[in-house]
Amino acid sequence: MADRTVAVLAGGLSHERDVSLRSGRRLSAALRGEGLTVEEWDTDAGLLDRLRDHRPDAAVVALHGGEGENGSVQTVLEMLRVPYVGTSSQGCRRAWDKPTAKALIAEADFNTPEWVVLPHSTFRELGAQAVLNAMVDRLGIPLILKPDQGGSALGTQVVRDAAELPAAMVGCFAYGDTVLAERLVEGVEVAVTVIEGADGPAALPAVEIVPENGVYDYTARYTAGLTDFFAPARVSDDAAKAVAELAIAAHRVLGLRDISRTDAIITTDGTVQFLEVNPSPGLTETSTVPMAVEASGASLGSVFTELVSRAVARAS
Repeated sequence: MADRTVAVLAGGLSHERDVSLRSGRRLSAALRGEGLTVEEWDTDAGLLDRLRDHRPDAAVVALHGGEGENGSVQTVLEMLRVPYVGTSSQGCRRAWDKPTAKALIAEADFNTPEWVVLPHSTFRELGAQAVLNAMVDRLGIPLILKPDQGGSALGTQVVRDAAELPAAMVGCFAYGDTVLAERLVEGVEVAVTVIEGADGPAALPAVEIVPENGVYDYTARYTAGLTDFFAPARVSDDAAKAVAELAIAAHRVLGLRDISRTDAIITTDGTVQFLEVNPSPGLTETSTVPMAVEASGASLGSVFTELVSRAVARAS
């Protein structure tokens, strides 16, 4: 692979631009450490011209949010026949839409918290308070509100009192036109990375997440010191096996490729609840994927060098 040129696509224009740039820089350094020639490309209006004029041997999508996770950039790479690490455009679309992912996981007989999905227009046309009352009647309190699409917990709101709902809905709608309202389940929060190898997808050790303020929101994810992480997670062997099985199943059911990260909760009775899956997980200093890779005894550079090799081989 030493003679391969790899383009790491990062940045972009989503709310997660800064996180993406951090992931891209870390990944680029890791790949250079393995002897690859790496170019860091911001994803902007010049991307297609660069791909045509300076075609890399492979690309790695280190974009978060928007185009990096909803299949848009992947579609461009597919149109130009540029090999790339990561999930296909179709798989990205399934994972990007949280209600779709939850429905497919539920159909595969895995647990996921009960939920409803409501667009902003429903509140406007049917009366906000009446809709909120119906939501509480159906799901109870506490609730967690999320944009139906998006990453890094942007717009996520935890509601423990019905009186907080109107303001929480406003905060959530700031990041999207549709809200996923989910029954809040509490327990041990874990993130499980899945990496594909010659023998298929395999789960790395689960990473336990303990945010200082109890909510793993955007600030807790990317501010050093606000969250404690334990890799491997401090859970029983049975629980570790169960979350690994869930993550591998999510990877397969949603048609993901190369790498993914599944977020889950292990409740006090040992039940594993699927929350969401990310086909383009973060690689920053506070992201769980590098922690899981280290806990497995590998290095970020070696893992992604192998994934680049697989991407190039797919195009041969």
